[in-house]
Amino acid sequence: MLSTTMSENTAPIDEDDVLCLKSIKHSLEDPHNFLKSWDFDNPNINLPGFICKFNGIICWNSMENRVLGMNLSYFGLKGKFPSEISKCSGLQSLNLSHNRFYGSIPSNISTMLPFLVTLKMSSNRFSGEIPASLGNCSYLNALELDHNRFSGRIPDAIGELQRVSKFSVANNLLVGPIPHFVNGRMFNATSYANNLGLCGYPLKPCKP
Repeated sequence: MLSTTMSENTAPIDEDDVLCLKSIKHSLEDPHNFLKSWDFDNPNINLPGFICKFNGIICWNSMENRVLGMNLSYFGLKGKFPSEISKCSGLQSLNLSHNRFYGSIPSNISTMLPFLVTLKMSSNRFSGEIPASLGNCSYLNALELDHNRFSGRIPDAIGELQRVSKFSVANNLLVGPIPHFVNGRMFNATSYANNLGLCGYPLKPCKP
């Protein structure tokens, strides 16, 4: 996670984070009621730390309504990537894996969530191209996009992520050359498996 100094300077005000979660809940289908604890009609909703008790929410500390992370994996949620999440502007960790999300990743995700350290979106139904703006999420060290329906090329900008240590785009519809990472890290073939159009190390060489 980022430094304490940074968190003090960049964490959003309480009201923004409450509105963020409220908007997200209203935008998603929740057939298994995993978001039932997200009770915005409770008279204590604006008390410090109240939203920190919501299922899947991690706060900066237990006495502030400031969201540090969301772990919504295996909730059975259905919907598009929630654009309202930009109101949680201090968010560093987002795990949407193993749900039924669909549609594309917003092209401006790096301005929506500039302090992301972890982004996990595996095992959904996301589609479209991987946005090049992810390369501007300079704090990102884990990017997991496997088991979706992403198409097109892996943007060269992804290779500019100097801190990335976990990376997977396996089981998508990607094509073209695998980008080189500027930090010299090389991920094994399982990170790229089952994309019939990808080429370059560690997969088969690209045809001239």
